[in-house]
Parts: sequence; structure tokens; C-alpha cells
Amino acid sequence: MTETGVTDVDEALAEIVRISRALGADPSFVLHGGGNTSIKATGVDVTGALVDLVLVKGSGWNLATIEAPGFAPLRRNRLAELLKLEELDDATMVNELRQASLDASAPTASIEALLHACLPGRVVLHSHADAIVALTNRAVDADRIGDALGERVLVLPYVMPGFPLARLIANTDVDGVDAVVLSNHGLFTFGDDPDAVLQRHRELVARASEAAATISWGDGGEAIERRGAALEIAQLRRDISDSAGFPLLVRQSTSSKADAFARRADVAELTGRGTATPEHVLYTKRVPLVGRDVAAYADSYRAYVERNLPRATTEVTPLDPAPRVIHDADLGFLVAGETVKAMRVTHDVALHTMDVIDAADRLGGYRSLDEAQTFDIEYWSLEQAKLAGRTRKALTGEVALVTGAASGIGRAVAERLLAAGAAVVGIDLNPAVAEAFADDSWRGVTGDVSDGAVLAGAVDLAVRDFGGVDVVVIAAGIFPPSQPIADLDDDVWDRAFRVNVTAAARLLRETQPYLALSPRGGRVVLVSTKNVAAPGPGVAAYSASKAAAAQLARVAALEWAEHGVRVNQVEPDAVFDTAIWTPELLEARAAHYGISVEEYRTRNLLRVEVTSASVAEAVVAFCESFPATTGAHLSVDGGNDRVI
Repeated sequence: MTETGVTDVDEALAEIVRISRALGADPSFVLHGGGNTSIKATGVDVTGALVDLVLVKGSGWNLATIEAPGFAPLRRNRLAELLKLEELDDATMVNELRQASLDASAPTASIEALLHACLPGRVVLHSHADAIVALTNRAVDADRIGDALGERVLVLPYVMPGFPLARLIANTDVDGVDAVVLSNHGLFTFGDDPDAVLQRHRELVARASEAAATISWGDGGEAIERRGAALEIAQLRRDISDSAGFPLLVRQSTSSKADAFARRADVAELTGRGTATPEHVLYTKRVPLVGRDVAAYADSYRAYVERNLPRATTEVTPLDPAPRVIHDADLGFLVAGETVKAMRVTHDVALHTMDVIDAADRLGGYRSLDEAQTFDIEYWSLEQAKLAGRTRKALTGEVALVTGAASGIGRAVAERLLAAGAAVVGIDLNPAVAEAFADDSWRGVTGDVSDGAVLAGAVDLAVRDFGGVDVVVIAAGIFPPSQPIADLDDDVWDRAFRVNVTAAARLLRETQPYLALSPRGGRVVLVSTKNVAAPGPGVAAYSASKAAAAQLARVAALEWAEHGVRVNQVEPDAVFDTAIWTPELLEARAAHYGISVEEYRTRNLLRVEVTSASVAEAVVAFCESFPATTGAHLSVDGGNDRVI
């Protein structure tokens, strides 16, 4: 047994997972993957030799949900050798950390791994607690901060994370200390007993909160009804996306606290002083956009990059100049991001920053790092390296609205759109649409598509939650019971036209202004039918209403081309995995033709079964590709001799 007193790595992992989750459960301590933890243990290598290890949280893992595979087992002796170096660049350090791992399949260790290795005690916990940040984000000396926190606390000025910070701690006397505060960054506590280290962490954060006279951090307050014209949000989103060079989503916050903050007369001065921690710049940029002059914001951002480029130690790829946080007197608080998850992170970081600013101002004046130090994090070589491996899905940053989305073709289309990176609002009479997908990019609206108020509400939701409407897929429709024309029921006829045509016309009218503002050009796809080209007897209401809808789409293609909006149609036939086709109906139809159900399913020229997924593939192809195609008709029917 070695100095750590632990020979069971599994036991150590169980301890650090438990303590890490307890720390990560409080968003006022860590947000969305922030913070890191470690525990020292003794492992056994392939030769059977005992190896002193430090098990460090892997990069990208969330403390609130971390599991044992989220920790990298690093050889302590190798890390100690690295700390003897005078200099170590970031790329080399990351490479060395990977080589120091006892397990090549383990995640890349946190950038703070060297610091965890050199701090005394078996367990190290690190957070970016709001209270600690508020206490240190001021023009005040370390003694004042130390007085507020009490004994056994070492307060240090801000140092760049990674090797510089680890070297500083390694060369600092920490005898009699069980906590280190890094100004403008966060708190480290350490010791042998995991529960005692966590308790010490919480105790120091509580003292900082008391000093800042703040009990609650990051509470958004009551939800409010969002104000301002939805079309103005879509225009703002278009400007932001144009500035970025690719589509971005925009969300209008429902937080009463954020809304009030955004409408303050001094919001520009409050937020213009920089981020609460340097790392926040990766989510929010250094300052928000106040108002809606996106072009001026972009010019200012480019000037900031140009001023600080000489600081870069490697070749720099400039980030897009579009804002991620917006404060507007009329629209309130908004955030922008490539994905719904990115917007959620930005929203939460900005919300917590509001509390930090207010608390630090009460203590004498909020002060962030200067723009040069912030630039060092935003354009850190490690962050730049991530850009090379980033890919965007075909519809990342775009918003789709799908009718008939609870089942069949509509559901399959929604699923494909989500997989392609889009945020999707689905409408259906079936209440199951609300929970159709366990995805934060999904919103399900229950209601009749023939009700104009339902359509208007869904469009408004799409704009306020996601920023606009880029894609409209009209998949809702009804197939009335078979009736010869001589026996047509007026209600059946009217219902068919109300759902299959009038609802489509109303939706097109409602979405046209937003489609015209789509960053990549709006797209509409009507899920039509082979009956338009080849109707059959007994289906007059269905065939006539779908033919009318097809004509409607053709007119839209003619009218909207000048706005860059493409309108195309997909014409399926014999799609049997929909709610219309019950097993009993399939058996009856097959028997009518004197063939088996399987033969009936593949009764087309290619002898293939046409599924909802097949149709969805064609629909989404029109959304992802074919930028020079509008007014097109694509059959998805396995080949029908009557149509051909």
C-alpha cells in the first residue's frame, strides 16, 4: 500500500463519483460541464506493479451526471516530472496527459490535471461558484477576500488555467491550507476525506454568499409572457445569422429576472465590463449586444480580435462575430446559438452572470478581466484546435414546422429533421404529439390544423423559442371513407377540404413572412399523393381536396420564388405504416385483389414496400438540398404505371 492509503481504484472511483455529483448538483457551483474533481489512488499496471494514480475528471463530462468512465487514471510520477519543466505549451501538455494515462481509452483529462496532482490531500474539488466569483471580481486585494472567507484559505490573482496555474501552485507553500481561491475563476478545496472536502467547499461558498448578501444565485424568477412582435425576433435572427455566416437559433427568454435586467437603462454599462469568469466567453462572447444593431456589434468584435491578435501564440482562426446574448428594451432578453443546447447553456451562464454583477457591485464594484486576458481564453490554442474537428449537421441552426407530426409520415419527417440538426415544432390533433420526442429541440402543439388560432400559436412558439421558421412540411391530412360522387356527404366533403386545403392555405399565409427571412431561404414541402395524377373511383373528396392543395403549392412556388422560398411536393402512395391502415383494412384490401397482405404491400413496379421513413427521406432531401429546385413533384410510390 502506498502513501495514498487506497489500493482499490474501483472504491476510489465510487467515492469521487458520489462527491462529484453532489458538487455538480448545485448550478450555483458549476454550470454545464464546468468544474473538475479528482481522487488519488493506487492502481495496478499490466505487469502487476502498483502505480500511484490521480483519477481526474475527463474533459466534457458533467459533474452532475458523471460516472466512473468519466475519470482519467493518470500516473502521478509522470505528472510530477512535467511540473519540473519551466515551460510547457498547451498542445504538448495535452499530449503528455494522454500518455500519462493508464488507460488509452479513458477520456482526455481536465486541463487542470497537473494542478490536481500537485495539491495535497487525496481529494480535490474545483468549482466556479457564483459567490466566490462575485467576491473576487472586484478591485480589491487578496487580504480583503481572505478576511471574508476565514483561515486556511490561499487567495491568488488570476493566472491562465493549465500549466501556468499548476506551476504557480506547485511553487507555492500550501502548508496549513485546505483551500485555494483563484480570483476571477473559482475555488479549490482539498483533503483526505471526500465528505469533509465537500463540506469545506460548501462552507466557503456560503461565507462568500453571506459577504455578497446573496442567498440565491441563477434563479430566473417567475415565467413571463413574452412581449414584442414575433416578426421582429425573426428579423433580428436573420441579421445575427447573416453576421455569423450560417443559421443560428434565437430564443426569447421567459425569465422575469432576465427580462427586467435587459430593460434596465444601464444594461450596456453593467454588461460591458466582461464575463464573470474567462471561460464564459466561450458561451456568451465578452459582451452582449444591447439593442439590435448587429452590424455595429460585428464590426466591434472584429476590431477586438484585430487588436489582440498579436497575443496569439499560434495561428488563429477568427470566430464568427455574431452576438450570443442580446438585451433589448422591447424584446427583453434573448440568446443565440447553433443548437437548443447551446442556447440553454448561454442563457444559464448569462443569468448567473447577472447575479454576479449585481453582487459584486454591492460589494464595491464589479470588475472582470481585461479584454486581453479574455481574448487569451477565447482564442486559446486548445479551443482553436476544437474548431478543426467541428462539423455542422445539414439543418443545424434551422427551424422546421411539421403538421400531422404525431404519427405516420409526419412523425417520420419530424424525426429525420431532428436528426439533421433542426429544431422542430409539430402540430397534431393527437395529444401524444406533445411528448412525441424526448428532445429539447422538439415542441409539440396539440390542436386541429384547420383551426387558424392553433396554427398562429404554433408559429409564434417556433419564433419565440427558436427564432423563426425555415421549413414547413404539410403532412396532416384526412382520407374520408369511400363514397361515390352520387352519394357524397356534404360534411365529409367540407371536412376534407377544410383539413387538406384550407389548413394548408392558412399555414402558408401564416409562415410566409418568416420563410422570407430564413437565412438559407425558406422551404415548403407538401406531402401530396399519387391521387393527384391518378385518382381512383370512390375517393372524390380526398382526390379533389389533395389536387387543390397541389395547385395551392404550385401557386406558392410561383409567388414566393422572388423571396428565395422553394416550394416542392412529394407524392407517396400505398404507405401502410400509418394510422389509416389497420391490419383488418390491409387484409380486406388484399382479399379484394385476391393476393396476400405481403403482396398487397409491395404492389408496385419495384416490388418494394413504401414506408413513412421512405417518404420522410424524400421530404428532408428537399429541405437539405436542391437549392435550385422549386415547383417540383417527386413520386415515392415504388413506381406506379398509372402515374408513369
